[in-house]
Amino acid sequence: MPVEATQITGLASPNSFVGDPSGSEYFISNINGEPDARDNNGFITKLNAEGKVTSLKFIQGGVSEVSLHAPKGMALAGGLLYVADLDQLKGFDKTTGELVATVSFSSRSQAQVSLTDVAASSTGLLYVSDQTANSIYRVTPTDNHRVDLLIHDDRLAGPAGIAIHPKTNHLITVSWEKGKILEITQDGHLTELEPNGFFTSRFQNLSGVDFDRWGNMYVSDFTKGKVWRMTRDHRFQVIAEHLPAPADIGIDRANNLILVPYHYMHAAEMNGLETPSSAKSKGEKRTLADYGFIPPPPKPGAEGANK
Repeated sequence: MPVEATQITGLASPNSFVGDPSGSEYFISNINGEPDARDNNGFITKLNAEGKVTSLKFIQGGVSEVSLHAPKGMALAGGLLYVADLDQLKGFDKTTGELVATVSFSSRSQAQVSLTDVAASSTGLLYVSDQTANSIYRVTPTDNHRVDLLIHDDRLAGPAGIAIHPKTNHLITVSWEKGKILEITQDGHLTELEPNGFFTSRFQNLSGVDFDRWGNMYVSDFTKGKVWRMTRDHRFQVIAEHLPAPADIGIDRANNLILVPYHYMHAAEMNGLETPSSAKSKGEKRTLADYGFIPPPPKPGAEGANK
């Protein structure tokens, strides 16, 4: 595992960064163009345990009869790497890159299907968010990848990243449009975990969400350039700021690393997380400038100001 922060460059609009549960390999999805374009030039980058690129285009649209337009969220389950690609969920062999499953979605509303993220549960089910249609689907791989609508609700407000809560096994999703953090039970009941109201607004456009091994939650704010941690007692801490468009983050629980794709920088970063015993809520925030990746930012303005 990387001892210090590791940067990955040469990417193309990276969106999602996930690690194998064993901590032995990593994958980054690259949109490589417009996020809704059917241009068949998206690709998946594969990295080794040290965070070094072993195959920049491990899976590539337009090669070996693979169709991959704008790959976004990903999840690993049962030896397969599942990738959300516009209106299809695709499953690839994580070792060979071979396409094993293609699951097509049709919108239950008038909105165009725009699959955004994937989460795998411990029971073998998959959950897929549809940001445009305000919907989340449940997929059953053991039943020929049957698709069921878990919830369609305008309160989802553009569901982007999704993750499984390690204690409750409920689904957690973050809202792109209203910056809310939402919790959904297995039967589709929706509650606001963090409402992000007018007077308490912390977030703008939330993109990614994941949990560490202790049950702390991490969310990325794409527009404000921040990564937040919510501890188990619901205290929020900014652990990094002044970041260039952090997209769908992941947590490597095996090695205690945070995985951050930087959409507009065409780069990504792996960095160690503090353990709960050593976390300092008011410590100095790390930025990419600390690693020589970007110039030091100007003095920040008020938190509510747009970048």
